Amino acid sequence: MNDPIGDMLTRMRNSQMRGKSTVLTPASKVRAWVLDVLLDEGYIRGYEKTTDTLGHPMLEISLKYYDGLPVIRDIKRVSKPGRRVYLGVKNIPQVRQGLGVSIVSTPKGIMSDANARANNVGGEVLCTVF
Repeated sequence: MNDPIGDMLTRMRNSQMRGKSTVLTPASKVRAWVLDVLLDEGYIRGYEKTTDTLGHPMLEISLKYYDGLPVIRDIKRVSKPGRRVYLGVKNIPQVRQGLGVSIVSTPKGIMSDANARANNVGGEVLCTVF
């Protein structure tokens, strides 16, 4: 797999279109850090570490719905393996005038765009969520 974060986002998007309450994705530290940001911003109910039938570590993500509609309306991968997108703190995009969130990988860890501006650090823009 070349793009594990893109794979996780696609699994979440597909599960929400089908109305699923949970989704499984292979476990990694980077995926868990991205899920921590989504949890802090209120886009998912939570996640927990499990294993599949073969014993491989997995993350079970509990998706969040409001009035039967998914809380995450739009989730897009910005920086891809073929084209990395690095931005300074002044150029980090606001998603829908601040209603959404950009997830940024900085030297101080993976964080939301608001936290990156507060810590005055830029980095690689992983994805945008609305």
